[in-house]
Amino acid sequence: MQKISSAAFADTKPHYAILDGLRGVAALTVVCFHLFEAFATSHLDQRINHGYLAVDFFFILSGFVIGYAYDDRWKTMTTGEFLKRRFIRLHPMVVLGAVIGAVMFYTQGCSVWDVSKVSVGMLLLSLLLNACMIPATPGFEIRGVGEMYPLNGPSWSLFFEYIGNVLYAFVLRRLPTIALSALVGAAACGLALFAIRGPLGDICVGFALTEENVLGGSLRLLFAFPAGLLLSRIFRPVPVRGAFWIGSAAVVIVSAVPRIGDSEHLWMNGVYDTLCAVVVFPLLVWIGASGKTTDRTTTRICKFLGDISYPLYMVHYPFIYLYYAWVKNENLTFEQSLPGAAALVAGSVVLAYLSLKLYDEPVRRFLTGKLLRRKKPDA
Repeated sequence: MQKISSAAFADTKPHYAILDGLRGVAALTVVCFHLFEAFATSHLDQRINHGYLAVDFFFILSGFVIGYAYDDRWKTMTTGEFLKRRFIRLHPMVVLGAVIGAVMFYTQGCSVWDVSKVSVGMLLLSLLLNACMIPATPGFEIRGVGEMYPLNGPSWSLFFEYIGNVLYAFVLRRLPTIALSALVGAAACGLALFAIRGPLGDICVGFALTEENVLGGSLRLLFAFPAGLLLSRIFRPVPVRGAFWIGSAAVVIVSAVPRIGDSEHLWMNGVYDTLCAVVVFPLLVWIGASGKTTDRTTTRICKFLGDISYPLYMVHYPFIYLYYAWVKNENLTFEQSLPGAAALVAGSVVLAYLSLKLYDEPVRRFLTGKLLRRKKPDA
């Protein structure tokens, strides 16, 4: 366990330090995965090929942490208070990511999308929709590539995260463990069928309001979030040494594995995605929750990575759009763009930390004081 942020709620439980660190490692793999989108022609030749699986890891972590943090509080906490807490924790960075995306929008023009044709009025409407977590429909979104949130693409997973939180508040927390286990098993089967028998051969879906994206994104959430909640109920720690380093290596390796199978054997990659989402990631959460940091350096690394993980996820993508446009406009190879890529990663980490300290934590403290009922201090 580790100390909590100064912006955390007064009754927040100590964090699982290693799980926080692993979340940060997964966020960094997402940034690298997105960098290579500029050079991919399809899912088949994308480098850091399985970085999209980090979202499934995030969903499992979220279910686990929410179960740990809130399952024993419902005698003293209302549904409205829970939803306010989740809004305070998640939404400030949703708004900031949208604002950064809007500010940078007209600098991102390239052959794939022509931002010069987008009016200021449409940009402001898109900003309002993104900031309010209202998804854009295909053909209406301003970038023209089908994203629900064209100013900051990763907001799509927050859309599903909110759904998971609402389901927890009204349904999942009430389910007995055996019923929750049945739901997790059924969702795992559905996710496997989608990945293995579906048209894509992967679960890199959820970012658009198309049939396959809505179905696939829903299945990703409906397995991973309840699976994390189930883990929190049945978790018993096991002795693990070096849990952070084992888990970090596993997250990086899983993300970096090349596409498995070709266009004639899409099912092979679907099997890999299923095994990672259904078997590997729950195991990594169990290992991470079991382990403890035993030296100051690892503790500090986990704390830093955990602190920046969510801000990093939410602020980096507008710069990916810019990087993509630069690569396309200049017809660059990855080697030629490497200095820019390195600057993007480093700059995103710095921006994430500044966003956390100068914006996210102060805004959360303010919202906590305004939206949550005041409690008497402990005796």
